[in-house]
Amino acid sequence: MIAAQPMIAVSDVRASCRWYRALLGCRSAHGGDEYEQLIDGDGDLILQLHHWDAHAHPHLGDPAKRPYGNGVMLWFATDDFDAAVVRARAISAKVLQGPIDNPNAGHRELWVADPDGYVVVLASAQKS
Repeated sequence: MIAAQPMIAVSDVRASCRWYRALLGCRSAHGGDEYEQLIDGDGDLILQLHHWDAHAHPHLGDPAKRPYGNGVMLWFATDDFDAAVVRARAISAKVLQGPIDNPNAGHRELWVADPDGYVVVLASAQKS
């Protein structure tokens, strides 16, 4: 088995945790100012948050170089797309595109930016 467990470097782990928890309806599995694990309702790890300056990780990147994650999208499929859109609006997420119907993929999408500027895509799990 291979499971994706993406980790992004952020400027404020606690603030990013709150934002992602509100957007995705997930929960914290670690907590802290330097590192966080976010899990879904089944307890599966879906995202890791790491503070730029915490620990000596030479490959996290350079916080001075923007935009963060250029060319990478954090893509989350959801069984309840409409509720995810409501959650995104409730936290005043910066909407980049959508909600849209993507006829090529056969689903709906909402593209937003997180507090550090990473592109986050919410996609409906069911084909439309």
